[in-house]
Amino acid sequence: MKLSEITNYLESIAPLNYQEDYDNSGLIVGDPNMDVRAALVALDCIEAIVDEAISTGCNLIITHHPIVFKGLKKLNGKNYVERVVLKAIKNNIALYAIHTNLDSVHTGVNARICERLGLSGTKVLSPKTGLLKKLVTYCPQAQAEQLRSALFYAGGGNIGNYSECSFNADGFGTFKGNEASDPFVGERGVRHQEAETRIEIVYPIQVERKILLALFENHPYEEVAYDIYKLENKHQLVGSGMLGWLEYDMDAYDFLHLVKDRMQAKVVRHTAVTGKRIKKVAVCGGSGSFLLKEAIAAGADAFITADFKYHEFFDAEEKIIIADIGHFETEQFTSDLLVEIIQKKFTNFAIRLTEQNTNPINYLF
Repeated sequence: MKLSEITNYLESIAPLNYQEDYDNSGLIVGDPNMDVRAALVALDCIEAIVDEAISTGCNLIITHHPIVFKGLKKLNGKNYVERVVLKAIKNNIALYAIHTNLDSVHTGVNARICERLGLSGTKVLSPKTGLLKKLVTYCPQAQAEQLRSALFYAGGGNIGNYSECSFNADGFGTFKGNEASDPFVGERGVRHQEAETRIEIVYPIQVERKILLALFENHPYEEVAYDIYKLENKHQLVGSGMLGWLEYDMDAYDFLHLVKDRMQAKVVRHTAVTGKRIKKVAVCGGSGSFLLKEAIAAGADAFITADFKYHEFFDAEEKIIIADIGHFETEQFTSDLLVEIIQKKFTNFAIRLTEQNTNPINYLF
């Protein structure tokens, strides 16, 4: 199997344009055309993971966290990042990361946390903007259905839980071709009036090339009239954090113990328990303090995440319980999620879950 087959599939699940600006998801080391024998999946890419890949015959490592966040100016092995990259190159091992783009999709990291906590009715806590565009075009009524179907197949017309969404209005268009034209209907040099359908669809920006190819290949006119608009609408299935509901409201301490148990956390750092029962819960894998205001505004009773600083705990102001369970702990089940995603598509592909615990933090009890 070619490496590009795997990476293209992963990027169809979690497109690279969904990652945050600071991130470095995608193929970090490797040739997209290389043949992949087997893959090793882990949360972090450290030297022990590369050694495990070598010993198990894996020439692809897929991790949540990218080994390279900032630009490397030198590769001389002076730190673990450089050593990992050098060892991967020397052993012809590809390195691929799927980080904040997997955090952002509604079936990604935060969905797995919600699943483990038994939350239902989940939705993205802070949906992203700037990810959607609208296409408006005009087509002869007789060919409108063929064009609509092609645009849907190319990835247009998906809104939330609905697909094949479009708006259509009938009217008429006029045009007059010059002597060099080859009109689909009408005659050169004569103004023609044609019954047309105005078709509008929304699409995610990463499929724009496919949308335009579908438009030009299925529209009958020699010159296609169309408009593209950038939308400020929030993409309800893409964004930061998630919100969900427990089946029954719980005592706060009982809930915190449930979180510790279900998330296999060593320690839970939390704000004061006020006596309010817990029903609505916000979660964010990794560093989620930036979402505290959104969690409060959404009416969450508790916020499960990691990496809160000391003074940030005061910002809860008894409106919400912050439960910081650790960065590794919030994301440790991401590796299982990635294995499941890949096995669902490539049923016969050799994929291994690492046996290494890459958490750099240890606890003294």
